[in-house]
Amino acid sequence: MVVIYSSENPVSTNLGDSKRNYNPTHYREPRFYTKVFKQCHMSDISGNSFELSLVGCKCIGAYVRNKKNQNQICWIWQKVRSHDDRGFQKFLDRVEYSEKSILRYERVYGHGFISTGGLETTKELVAKLELKPGQKVLDVGCGVGGGDFYMAENFDVEVVGVDLSINVISRAIERAIGLKYTVEFDCADCSKKTYPEKTYDVIYTRDAMLYIKDKPTLFRSFFKWLKPGGQLLITDYCKSAGSPSSEFAEYIKEGGYYIHDMKEYEQMLENAGFDVIVEDRTDQFVKTLQQELITLESQKDDFISDFSNDDYDEIVERWKAKQIRGERGEQKWGLFIAKKI
Repeated sequence: MVVIYSSENPVSTNLGDSKRNYNPTHYREPRFYTKVFKQCHMSDISGNSFELSLVGCKCIGAYVRNKKNQNQICWIWQKVRSHDDRGFQKFLDRVEYSEKSILRYERVYGHGFISTGGLETTKELVAKLELKPGQKVLDVGCGVGGGDFYMAENFDVEVVGVDLSINVISRAIERAIGLKYTVEFDCADCSKKTYPEKTYDVIYTRDAMLYIKDKPTLFRSFFKWLKPGGQLLITDYCKSAGSPSSEFAEYIKEGGYYIHDMKEYEQMLENAGFDVIVEDRTDQFVKTLQQELITLESQKDDFISDFSNDDYDEIVERWKAKQIRGERGEQKWGLFIAKKI
């Protein structure tokens, strides 16, 4: 096991009570550490190959809460055999949330966002939570942190963002440094995380639960982590009742998704103990996809210049396919607001 603590991007050149004219520390971006340690490989005398696997990467919570500064970061790496299956995290970081994929998504959704509707949808949904200063929010599947920064800045809440993708958490941490918000980020598997009971006032998760196979167990954990009266807000891809078409089934398989119809979703939340309100937001989903396509097409030349024509065609094709599935009622978008009574 390797544990690394690092300071990023200093905000002062003072040491204690003594002022100094320069800072000799060499600061690096979080992605530097991630890249260096991911590239560590070795073999033993028997020919077995080993590498370092990231166990966790997070801001130091006490430093965030006391100084509203995210520049103290801890990485924990574990030596593992190179053939060990850590497939899903690798898929996220190499495919779905590769560095290029993150930037492409942000060009569609807006800076800081990699889920439907970007900032405008975030504003609408967060308003439903009626956040109050000092409340604690857990964002599960936080992405690059746009929603977390919005909540912390506008409502003075404390936010913890959790995501399995190393790439999105590294980028979120980098963007948090110097912002003076009470936001901390943690690269972790939410299905394996534990928090003390009655820790959070709100749990917020946007289009991330589709990656979770065992939702009932996680929803029961959410219930325990929330304070009495606490709220859970979820948006997620859903499907119509019955078997999906072959095209939709292939999309689900390629994405590694676990998608349910809204009634099944509602029942899982109720079984976990929640009082649930469900809204079918598919019409909004389709309209948002259309608007995102219009915006993307208006920026076509710049997008192709920054990425490639193939990247542009891929995004357009994916968005149009989701739009068609939404219009015919096969792919749905659900809003679930659940309360712990």
